[in-house]
Amino acid sequence: MATFSKPLLDSLRQLRHYKSSRPLLVLVATILLLRSRLLSLPKKARKGTPNAKKDEPLSTGELADVLQQVYEKEADGSKTLLVNIQETPKSTFASDAPHFPPLPAAAKAKPNIDATFLRQLRAILFRIAFPSLRTKETAIVVAHSFFLVLRTVLSVVVARLDGRLARDLVSANGKGFLRGLGLWFLLAIPSTYTNSIIRHLQSKLSLSLRTRLTRYTHDLYLSSAPELRYYRSGLEGVDQYITADIEAWSDAFGNILKPSLDLILFTSQLSRSLGVRGTILLFGNYYVTVAILRAVTPAFGRLAAVEAKLEGEYRAGMGRVGREAEEIAFYDGGHREKDILTRAYLRLIKHVNSIYKIRIAYEWTEDYVIKYLWSAAGYGLIAVPLLFTRTTRSLGIQTGTPAKEDRPDDAIAGRTETYVSNRRLLLSLADAGGRLMYAYKDLLELAGLTTRLYTLLSTLHSLPSLPAHEIEAAGDISLSNVDVVVPTYSQDTLDDESESGLSDSSHSFPPLVKNLSLALKDGDHLMITGSNGVGKTAVARVLAGLWAPQGLEADVRRPKDGEDGRKSVFVVPQRAYMVTGSLLDQIIYPHSYPEYLESGKTEKDLMEILEKVFLAYLPEREGGWTTRKEWRDVLSGGEKQRMAMARVFYHRPRYAILDECTSAVSSDVEGRMYEHAKNLGITLITISLRPSLMKYHTHLLTLSGDGSARWTLTQVGTAEERMGIDREISSLESKLADVEKWEERVKELDVFLSAQEPA
Repeated sequence: MATFSKPLLDSLRQLRHYKSSRPLLVLVATILLLRSRLLSLPKKARKGTPNAKKDEPLSTGELADVLQQVYEKEADGSKTLLVNIQETPKSTFASDAPHFPPLPAAAKAKPNIDATFLRQLRAILFRIAFPSLRTKETAIVVAHSFFLVLRTVLSVVVARLDGRLARDLVSANGKGFLRGLGLWFLLAIPSTYTNSIIRHLQSKLSLSLRTRLTRYTHDLYLSSAPELRYYRSGLEGVDQYITADIEAWSDAFGNILKPSLDLILFTSQLSRSLGVRGTILLFGNYYVTVAILRAVTPAFGRLAAVEAKLEGEYRAGMGRVGREAEEIAFYDGGHREKDILTRAYLRLIKHVNSIYKIRIAYEWTEDYVIKYLWSAAGYGLIAVPLLFTRTTRSLGIQTGTPAKEDRPDDAIAGRTETYVSNRRLLLSLADAGGRLMYAYKDLLELAGLTTRLYTLLSTLHSLPSLPAHEIEAAGDISLSNVDVVVPTYSQDTLDDESESGLSDSSHSFPPLVKNLSLALKDGDHLMITGSNGVGKTAVARVLAGLWAPQGLEADVRRPKDGEDGRKSVFVVPQRAYMVTGSLLDQIIYPHSYPEYLESGKTEKDLMEILEKVFLAYLPEREGGWTTRKEWRDVLSGGEKQRMAMARVFYHRPRYAILDECTSAVSSDVEGRMYEHAKNLGITLITISLRPSLMKYHTHLLTLSGDGSARWTLTQVGTAEERMGIDREISSLESKLADVEKWEERVKELDVFLSAQEPA
């Protein structure tokens, strides 16, 4: 009768325990699935519908309402969206900021596996990916490691069983062979399950890391005032950073974790059979392999970073064509855009082809070292117990058996068992080592992706907050000794490799407006006018808190939002923004559907608002309030600007800054909307060149267009304002009086030029 080793028996006992507990695991998993929200709509989303208590199917309208309400606010500030989502608190960002200092230019240009890379990786892992030991990601890593250890134990058991089968065949032990074959099929059950769950956990870990990093980056990047990092970051291709780079980093990290642990486990198991000499040779083989690959490995980290940047430029170009399709079509610029995109694509392909060429020599050396050098070293390592160590087990001598039963055939069978077992372990080790050596290239690419991800996080963390200028809810808007200067983060030519975007104040440009001082109370409607490029919109940006005021004694004061939820200041930009969502979402933006429900407004109220902006036909024309379309393309220019005014009437702020937001609207409709805004008690701050709008305002701020950064503030309807208009009329009349003189001069020049022409 064949005898089995103690590790094999222990593993079989573990297998019996696993089989006995498997029904319990299945039951627990089934209960968790049934109690999860993945199979039905959330109960809180159904709350308030007529059929909720009857447990009947929702009607089409009720289902639309449920789908609109994507989340509900909880008492602690969290949001429920099938799962509980807790926004990252600002205190976490404040504590993380010191761990993400800006990188020097050299580290960005040449990412490598060095101390800088380890510092970046440590900051990302322990501040974001694994902030504590009680996170889901930590549990996945622990479970993943457990199954890796279990797979190693099963691999050792299978290797021993493989050797036992070979021994029984050599010794012609039929019963032992059949018994071992039965155990072989029995061990296949937990082995295949373990391999499947390892792949599942690896994918789960990558997805979980991506989710955590994406949520953290979303909360950091899409920050509200006074940070406004999405407006001030100055980074190009942010969509590539947040989407593709985070996904690639998560996959790369998950792929490296598995072979690293495999190598450690198989090395520890194989060293028991190889002895001291074999273990030394094994680590010597590791050292030689790493040294050879390190010598021939190109800068994959830098190449991966450049590839990601070029990929982002090409993606941004495609997105630009999609966004500006109508404008491009008006210019018939398809051929020009095709040239731009083709050049961007060719730059990307040229770089990728250069990577392929570089990889030829590297992969040739890599395959030779891993496949053939490791195989030759494997045979040498297997020979160590037989030729040098000569342990009793390697010589096939059975311990605990009377010496008279030892036969030459038993020794041969024992050596065969040792050889087959060690070779199977070595094959597993070679597979893990090969994947790890192949992963060295992936590790270099991970270094490049880590540098890009760290660049995004460090840039966002390094942006200082804009000063929040607020007073009590009953306060007014006022500016005192303010210099309006273009900040560095708003420059169109800002390079993402430059650190200048981290500063909020820069005097590389002269002030657009100097020493501006004014105060507005409720009902003091202000119109800001002046020629193009004098800084009218810049003043609105300072009032809205987008730009920091400059000047030694500069002071900007804004009222706080009301306790009833009414906004203090609402800005309508010149280019109307249409949000992704339904027709209802266009009116209530930036409110969400739950906030719309909390406001107490109804669809009847929204229809009245649309009537005031002459858009009451939209719900019927477009198919209802819940219709989802690409509204940027569906609505005309005038309709989009009137929709922006509808948002003003919906939110009813104390102050509304209107930046050329009715330039595509007829004068009569424009006037009615201005009158309705004033009737709602909204104080208007209008930026426009239309003289017809002056009658709806009480004050006029005129910015000088001569480059002196001067300004004048007058009250509409006063003698001073009329004198200013009279002076402008006189100036225009004097210029018109010279028209005849200049026409005569033009005729003289025509005669002179015709006389100079050759016959």
